[in-house]
Amino acid sequence: QVQVVESGGGLVQPGGSLRLSCAASGIIFRLYTMGWYRQAPGKQRELVATIASGGTTIYADSVKGRFTIDRDNAKSTVTLQMNSLKSEDTARYYCRAAMSWGQGTQVTVSS
Repeated sequence: QVQVVESGGGLVQPGGSLRLSCAASGIIFRLYTMGWYRQAPGKQRELVATIASGGTTIYADSVKGRFTIDRDNAKSTVTLQMNSLKSEDTARYYCRAAMSWGQGTQVTVSS
């Protein structure tokens, strides 16, 4: 059974930074593309960033240059470093591993 657990969300002022972490178990972590997605109230869930097993990354245009996704295969974790946060980054952030989702972690950017 795949388990996905996110952490690291919170309230931050515009221009600030947050680091999200995701731990996945029940899979051979190093073989899977890992992804971060987000969903704001009233909007569809959207891709933020993915990182393939070989380390290739993909970012949404809206976060390029501000967010960085990384993975640690030894620890079965993936992180999302978020810098220069904007109010429009406010959403619930979800980690995806294989076909499984975590419960999400709330990120609120507000002064």
